[in-house]
Amino acid sequence: MISDNSDGSAAGAQVPAADHTLRILRYLAGRPAPVAASAIARDLELPRSTVYHLLTTLAAHGFVLHMREDRRWGLGTSAFELAGGYARQQPLARLGRPVVAALSDRLGESAHLAVMSGGDVLYIVEERAPRRPALVTDVGVRLPAHLTASGRAMLAALPREQVRALYPSASTFPDRTGVGPRTPAELREVLRVARARGYAVEDSEVADGLRSVGAAVHDHAGWPVAAVAVTWANADLDEERLADAVRETASVLESRLRR
Repeated sequence: MISDNSDGSAAGAQVPAADHTLRILRYLAGRPAPVAASAIARDLELPRSTVYHLLTTLAAHGFVLHMREDRRWGLGTSAFELAGGYARQQPLARLGRPVVAALSDRLGESAHLAVMSGGDVLYIVEERAPRRPALVTDVGVRLPAHLTASGRAMLAALPREQVRALYPSASTFPDRTGVGPRTPAELREVLRVARARGYAVEDSEVADGLRSVGAAVHDHAGWPVAAVAVTWANADLDEERLADAVRETASVLESRLRR
């Protein structure tokens, strides 16, 4: 039989570990780039052995990622999914709905707001323009991130190690219309172009005849918590004009999130 004191001791032993773990995650979330374990131990005033043990455990669950060549640690995809889980709730949707509606009204095209969820995007705001083609991007719909302008905008803003963890091989590239990147190398090129342009595009990769442009929405630490996008079917529309409007809307939403 386990005594009350034994239970109390076990519970007490778990509290520091939980506190240290949360402090490490918060520390990594506030860094602009991955950092060495020794820097974490120094800045948080924790024993190096404790930091290495907790980082190893967090890495096993996907909450941190170890860049072995650089000997540095950064946030992993599981931490990103937690951020997406928070973002999917009322704050981001509530703040995003009016700016996405204004974007749709301004352009006369359908607009949406999405967050990352693993290797998918999840749509949390959808504004349908009148007399425009039906879309699959309704609220609650998930689509492969590498095929969508929203997903590409967010992937382009992630550390490259993060993208490699999400797309390690050709088997992680489902397609919908027979077009789109099918290998890690092809995706890297798509994201390189998106970073150079400052926005992402897709053309008939989600639905035949429909095109989209998307721009990432960053939090105060520079992490892509969401993306704004516009979808259209008229080939005569100016992509750069639409992209400028999408980037402006993403910037407005960023400013509102940081208040």
